[in-house]
Amino acid sequence: MRCDRVWSNARLATMSPDQPGLGEVLDGVVACRDGRIVYAGPAAGAPDLAADETIDCQGRWITPGLIDCHTHLVFGGDRSAEFEQRLAGASYEQIAKAGGGIVSTMKATRAASEEGLVAATLPRLDALIAEGVTTVEVKSGYGLRLADELKMLRAARALSSRRPVGVQATFLGAHALPPEFAGDADGYIDLVCKEMIPAVAEAGLADAVDAFCEGIGFSHRQTRRVFEAAQAHDLPVKLHAEQLSNLHGAALAAEFGALSADHLEYLDEAGVAAMARARARTAAVLLPGAYYFTRETRLPPIEALRAAGVPMAIATDCNPGTSPTTSLLLTMNMAATLFRMTVVECIAGVTREAAAALGLGREIGTLETGKSCDLAIWDIERPAELVYWLGRNCLYSRVWRGR
Repeated sequence: MRCDRVWSNARLATMSPDQPGLGEVLDGVVACRDGRIVYAGPAAGAPDLAADETIDCQGRWITPGLIDCHTHLVFGGDRSAEFEQRLAGASYEQIAKAGGGIVSTMKATRAASEEGLVAATLPRLDALIAEGVTTVEVKSGYGLRLADELKMLRAARALSSRRPVGVQATFLGAHALPPEFAGDADGYIDLVCKEMIPAVAEAGLADAVDAFCEGIGFSHRQTRRVFEAAQAHDLPVKLHAEQLSNLHGAALAAEFGALSADHLEYLDEAGVAAMARARARTAAVLLPGAYYFTRETRLPPIEALRAAGVPMAIATDCNPGTSPTTSLLLTMNMAATLFRMTVVECIAGVTREAAAALGLGREIGTLETGKSCDLAIWDIERPAELVYWLGRNCLYSRVWRGR
């Protein structure tokens, strides 16, 4: 078999759903051609491989490239001043109602140029790439008017032309109520549904539509309208749900076959059951960075999600207000220590399950024939080190689409 590259003498965590645990292969080979995996498995079972280049991994571990499936990576300014306010005792809701929070970032984002947003985002993206991330989801939601939402989405799309990384762009127009619509949330949702979503769809700038279903965001009824508009334009949906209260957003997301419902600290048993019943199963995206940073005390129902077989992904939720982290490795440790997720769940949560949460399970997330050759090669003795270390980056090499 002719190949472009072969990685030999490696230990593999294939993350194949057909294999137990991490799908470990202790003497493994990965081969690629034209950016796709043509073989990943035991060296003893490999076909005759003729490669232009062979890389001896010297016993290092290979996992699929990591996937950060929930970020707000594109934004203007920062909110370190609000961090100080929270340290002094102010709540997230109090800060938001006083004109801070998302609206504060909105002002800085509206004032920034598209190129300025790209330039500000690249260092954050580089930090993720340096830890083995090969695919990242990026939401809009800080423009809150059509021109600025489009600007954010164009900036997100531009990232993949500046760096070797896959970018999934998500339209999050229903993120917060802009000042010009104060007291008129229904009027703003009209704008999102009748003008923004059609324009975003026509421009081909988004891979999905998201919303913030919460007391300080938008109601269950308003979120349904956003989902219906997205559905009318053939855009899949996902949802910020049950972060601060239980508005039954996860069940609504499941009703619409959402890719994911995210946060979920206040998710109840009915919501878990609805996600488990959803066609293709709506993934739970858990965001321990936000839980940690906002000093939340209510844990998402991990055991109930586990028992129901709901896929659990993990993401940084990188954003300026509630999760200013660009470390997916640290996020994995938080998921283990704060949420009591297992090593297997944490690694699956940033590979196979994260791919599912983006609707990309057939393309990335496991080391299997036919999938994109996105690899992270690690200087570790056992995969648990990826979850165990605090502040140590064990990445040896990163491969995106075979390069």
